[in-house]
Parts: sequence; C-alpha cells; structure tokens
Amino acid sequence: MAPPPDHRRPIKRAAISDQQRRREVALRLQADRRSDAQNRARQLASSVLSLGPEPATEPEVEPEQEMSEASGQLAGRSDFDPVRAARLRGPEVRKWFARQLMLPEWMVDVPPSLDRDWYVFPRPSGKRCFVVSSNGTTISRLRNGSILHRFPSNLPNGARAKDVSGPASSYSILDCIFHEPDETYYVIDMVCWRGYSLYDCTAEFRFFWLNSKLSETGASDPPSQYHRYRFNVVQIYECNLAGLQASYSGQVPYVKDGLLFFNKHAHYQAGNTPLALVWKDNVCSQYVLDTDSKGQIPSQQQVVLELQNDGNLTTSDDPPVALGSLSRDLIAQSGLRVGNLVRVAIKDERMRLVDGKLDLGELQLVGKTNHSRAFADTYSKVLFQHAARHAPLRIEDLVASIQSNSSMDNSQALDVEMEG
Repeated sequence: MAPPPDHRRPIKRAAISDQQRRREVALRLQADRRSDAQNRARQLASSVLSLGPEPATEPEVEPEQEMSEASGQLAGRSDFDPVRAARLRGPEVRKWFARQLMLPEWMVDVPPSLDRDWYVFPRPSGKRCFVVSSNGTTISRLRNGSILHRFPSNLPNGARAKDVSGPASSYSILDCIFHEPDETYYVIDMVCWRGYSLYDCTAEFRFFWLNSKLSETGASDPPSQYHRYRFNVVQIYECNLAGLQASYSGQVPYVKDGLLFFNKHAHYQAGNTPLALVWKDNVCSQYVLDTDSKGQIPSQQQVVLELQNDGNLTTSDDPPVALGSLSRDLIAQSGLRVGNLVRVAIKDERMRLVDGKLDLGELQLVGKTNHSRAFADTYSKVLFQHAARHAPLRIEDLVASIQSNSSMDNSQALDVEMEG
C-alpha cells in the first residue's frame, strides 16, 4: 500500500543523473520531427501487414527484459524504410521493429513536475506489440518482427464483416501489451486511427482519442466470430497523490509489471525516450532485479553490453555509453566478435557513482547472451538496477516529490494572496 499522507515537510531525493536535462532536450527536438508523421504511419502499417514472418519461432524473452532490452537509439525518421525492412531477417528484424516502438527509460530521478506534467498507470505484464487493422484483417507483431496473431477484430477495417465503415484501405495502429492469462490486448497508446497519424500529437491528446475512439468500435466487446480478442484501454491517471495511489495499490484485471509514466507533452517518439519512464518495486512487480539464465537473482549485478572494435563495452544508448572494456587476449580466448552482446558481472565494491556517471570498475565476463536479445542494456537500466540493489528509488520518494510540489504551489498562492 502507498504510505499515508505525511504532513511534515517532504524531503525530495537528490538527482543522481542527467535524465532531466535530456528530457528538456527531447521536448525541444520534437518540433523538428513534424514533417513526415503521416507518411511514417502509412509505411509502418504497410510493413506490419506485409513484412515476412521470420523468425518463424518466437524467441523466448524473459518478462523482466520486456521493457529494457529495446534499443536506446532514437532512430531518425530517415531510417524508416519499409522496402529495406522487408529484406531483413533474424536479429536485424528484431532491431528494426524495436526502433519503431516508443520505449521508456528506467526512472533514475523523479521528474521535478511529476504531479503537473505526467500521467501514471500500472503496466500490464505481457508481450509488447504493434496491432494494425486494415483491409479486413488485424495483425499483431512483436518487437522481434514475428507475427503474434492474425485475426478478425472490431477495430476499423479489422474484419471482413458487412458493417465495415470507411475505405477498406484505411488503417489503424495501436501500441499494445498482450496479456496471456485473459487473452486480452491492453492498449497503452494510439499511433494512428483510420489513417490519421498521431505521431506528432501530445500524449494528452493521444490518450483522449484512445479512450473516446476505441469505445466507439466495440473493440472492448467479448470475443465473437468477427472479433477474436478483446481490446481494453489501461486506466490512465493524473500523477497526483490519488493517481499514484490508485496505480500503485489499486486492483486491476491483469498482472502488474511496474508503473509507467508519460510526459503529457511527449509526442510518439520511436526508440527509447526520457519522456516515458518505467519504475518498479517488489509491491507492483514480480521482476525488479534482473535474473540469470536460471531465473535466479545473482549475487552481483550483471549487465549486457555490446562489444566494439576497440574492445570497449557499450550500452545501446544514442550515443552509446562505454562502461568498460575487454582485453584483446580475453576477446580472442572467448571467441567473441565485434557486435556481440556479452553479459558481464560487476563487483559491487568496485562500482561507484561519480558526478552522476557510473564507474563500474573491473568487469568479469560471464558469457554471450542468448539469441533473443537484440540490444544491450540502456544506461538508465544499469543505473536503476544498481540503485535497486543499494539505494532504491522508493514509492515514498515519488510521494515526497508530489507533496513538495504541492507545498510549493500552496506557498506561492499564499504569497500572491498576501500581496493582494
């Protein structure tokens, strides 16, 4: 349960990274990405519907990696080439699709205006995917490019039914999480609706449209002949004390896997972005600390990094962050190649946080990762995992930040009233 209100002066946790600075930069850069939103949506819909289904067998993906394995690279719009994507196979398909989803960073520091500029909601545990409806069919694709389901639905032009309205070629794109226990697609964002792109719309507008438009279609109805899976909208809250409480400890019809936070002003940005954040603790998620290949939490933190030409081991951020290196002898002895993803263990006593940057000290090579991994860990994930082991960002810290902002607002209002 979230802690009861504390009427003492709240103490905000000090920032340990540059996450807020990068948030400000991301908001400024949004204006530069407005030009081809409609074309981008059209190409994504076409690619999801027509791209070859390889790999035929979906790789096993550990649930706790679902939000964190994806690329930190904020792929430019010029990289979006569906013709090239159709020729991709194996790992390249996974990388291409991973770069189309908007993926959250891990919350390392509490945003300063959490209660005013952010939404919060409990994240369903499951498989992240795009769902596209067009030409009388509906297709969902995982981040690795493989088809999860091909089925009829009540989404616009999602089934070959007599009562389909609008041009058959119009398409809709939803960002969803498929929750297997109840076979339901939980919709967390709307990218395109009946051919109208929402890439350059704020989260505030996208969530409004998501709630209003989806309810008009019958997509939330129980399964039927022309509607194989139910689509439910996740309840989204203002990130005030009541909203945080409801998200953290309220009852939901799915298994929770942490909390998701969206900046109200954020556009739908492909790749990893600090304008969306994921946060977890043991109350709202089964998967807080990473596990090894046997599902056990190792005694030392393990990190997945990518091997570079010079022997450096880097994150998947853009630009990548070098967190260590391997000697040429060790690389040769281990049979590693440039571009390999390797798992390394960190000796806790050697790991330090210096001026907001992690110094991992000596790294111990554990081995290569399995083939389901498309990307190295992001820097925010490494920081979050380190903090979770030693000084976790707690629900009390989020509450204190909101209370501090409320106290400041009340103080300013009182000052204005006294001056009047």
